[in-house]
Amino acid sequence: MAALCESFTLCGLGPSGGVGLGGGLLALEPGPDPDHVLLTDRGRTATLFKVSDQKPLGCWSVKHGQIITCPVVCNFETHEYIAVHDDKVLRIWKNEDTNLDKVFKATLSADVYRIHSLPNGGPVVLFKGGGVRTLDVLLEAPQQEIEKVISDEVIKWSEAFMEGQRLVLIFATEKDGDFFVYVQKLKMNTLHKYKLEQQELSKPMSFTAYIKNQIITLLCLYSNDSVYKVSIPLQQNTEEEEQILSKSLLLNLSLSGSILKGTSFVVLDKDHIAVLGSLAASGEESKECLTIWNTKFQTLQTSKELPLGTSGQLWCYEEKFFFTHGKVLTVVMYKCETSSLAAAVGKLKDSQATDMSSFVNWSTLGDEELVVSFQSQQSVALKSESRMTLRSKRNTVAKVQPDTLSVGQHLLNLKDASTTVFEDELRQLMSKAQMPDLQATIGCVITALINRCKTNPQYYPRNFLLQIVQTRDLSYSLCPDLMAVALEKKDVHLLQICLQRFPDIPEEITYACLKVFLSISEAYLQRIDVNLESVICYIDIEFNNKEVKSEIVENGFNTELEQDIWDTKVTKETHLMTEGEFCPVGPQKAALLNAVLHSAYSETFLLPHLKNLPAQQAVLFLRYLYYLYVKCSEKINTTLPGIHSPTINQIMDWMCLLLDAHFTVMVMLPEAKELLSDLHKFVRAQVRFYSELNKIEGSLRELQRLNRQKDSQIYSIEVLELI
Repeated sequence: MAALCESFTLCGLGPSGGVGLGGGLLALEPGPDPDHVLLTDRGRTATLFKVSDQKPLGCWSVKHGQIITCPVVCNFETHEYIAVHDDKVLRIWKNEDTNLDKVFKATLSADVYRIHSLPNGGPVVLFKGGGVRTLDVLLEAPQQEIEKVISDEVIKWSEAFMEGQRLVLIFATEKDGDFFVYVQKLKMNTLHKYKLEQQELSKPMSFTAYIKNQIITLLCLYSNDSVYKVSIPLQQNTEEEEQILSKSLLLNLSLSGSILKGTSFVVLDKDHIAVLGSLAASGEESKECLTIWNTKFQTLQTSKELPLGTSGQLWCYEEKFFFTHGKVLTVVMYKCETSSLAAAVGKLKDSQATDMSSFVNWSTLGDEELVVSFQSQQSVALKSESRMTLRSKRNTVAKVQPDTLSVGQHLLNLKDASTTVFEDELRQLMSKAQMPDLQATIGCVITALINRCKTNPQYYPRNFLLQIVQTRDLSYSLCPDLMAVALEKKDVHLLQICLQRFPDIPEEITYACLKVFLSISEAYLQRIDVNLESVICYIDIEFNNKEVKSEIVENGFNTELEQDIWDTKVTKETHLMTEGEFCPVGPQKAALLNAVLHSAYSETFLLPHLKNLPAQQAVLFLRYLYYLYVKCSEKINTTLPGIHSPTINQIMDWMCLLLDAHFTVMVMLPEAKELLSDLHKFVRAQVRFYSELNKIEGSLRELQRLNRQKDSQIYSIEVLELI
């Protein structure tokens, strides 16, 4: 039996989706960890994602004008990444590398078709002419001549396997409508060529293969809506130059008058395959869908409609499907069980359920769906119990079952309850929840609260939500609508706590928080509760408040400053602030901005949003960053005191990011020119200071060595000349 389970969005596609895959997705490859995948777009960028958190871990791009021409792969032995751009230029880098111009580069003598990397076999390079080299051999002499195995043939597909200690590469080519299959055994350096048996009025559109017991099983999806099977033994004694491969029908993709026009497919196990395509019935409009078929009993096991359309590409890793759906990359989990006739015809009861609580997108569940979700999760333990006839055992199960269903039932029953009863019952649900269902319970409780906020705009349980976030280990992916509602309500304290505690906040939400923090007036912030732990040790709150209201003498007259933070007049106070002497924001706003500085982000995904920050807010933020920079530089260890205080690296990174996003605008703004000038002078002075320190570094080391050599016990005066 096979079934499709939970689905979620890994990332958006296109310029506004976060990954920048405007040209489409070239390939998806496994990353260094089972929970990681490598995405390569049809342009310049490769991105490493953590699937369970839906969070990018790294992003690398080649220069403008260069194009990545084959999928980026991971070398599992060295934990390095390998890419080829412009067909012949090989790049190798590690996680900590950020600039691909500065990583290892080798220009090859022939065009590369694809690189395959296996956990136990190392990377192997397949060239467009059919030549094959392991990466180690290739790096010994990058300009070595690569033989041309195929002539006038175009490679359509390739795959690599490990058979024992041997690495086997198989690839399919096409020439004038004829299809050929090549099998290369690298260590033995043997190459066998085969010709696929022709099929009248149809041709293969997609290939996949697996190896077992010295036999390669090649599956071909043909344009006549059928899947054919070809067996290729690895042990070949014949010296024939070209053999004809006969094929047998494995599966006909038709069901009750409907035909599936498949575009790509993958093998799940010996009895199941998944096919992505369009299901068309006579007289009806075709619908794109993902399907799982049982090849043993020729039945369709399950399907999922994809109304937003796909690119026709399908990948499968770690019991998860990956495919584009509309403008997002979607992940669908599945499960396969031992094939039986009862399962194939849908008569077998589900004997086990997979725990998917960590991937459930609670924001998409309605009240009834929450009940079903909890029933399916909580029934795992009961269904896996063996059926016992003892009365005591039956009584135990009978007692447990109502409790396990109480969460979902309560959520449904509390839909119309009063506010007091509603919140009290939710608190009791959380207090009674036990592992491993605690996170699922909390996720559903937050969803229930958010749903009530949406249906009743007057209702907003601020204290209850704060209590949950402060006392529970949550993440953004568990309750994605929470921060959206907090932004709508301008609940800056809740946003501050979320920024400090959530490890997986999208860059779009981080930017939205920054914009809200900068736009709220100081007067409003002084009336609300904000955690000041990160600023109380280096900003004098009493002095700072007086500072905002202070008077300055100008031409013998006292002028009173306006309290509006958006006043654009260039006064002497703003001049003092640009020198980094005074904090340009109040302590409440400083604490909120510090929470943003602590939030994790990817520069590639944050920069497009940061460019939309209004110029006035960008200048204010830069002033605050400059103030922090000066404060850090006053300390010997360049560390600000306090809890959750920003580090010098975070300050510098955000300063550079903000200047990258707004430098042209800031140069044109009168109130920003002096700020940029002061910042430039301060940085230049620091560079000179450290340069002078570097000059005497050798002399200081020599002095330290001399002091260790002689330990004088008597009073003496020594003169050391530093040259």
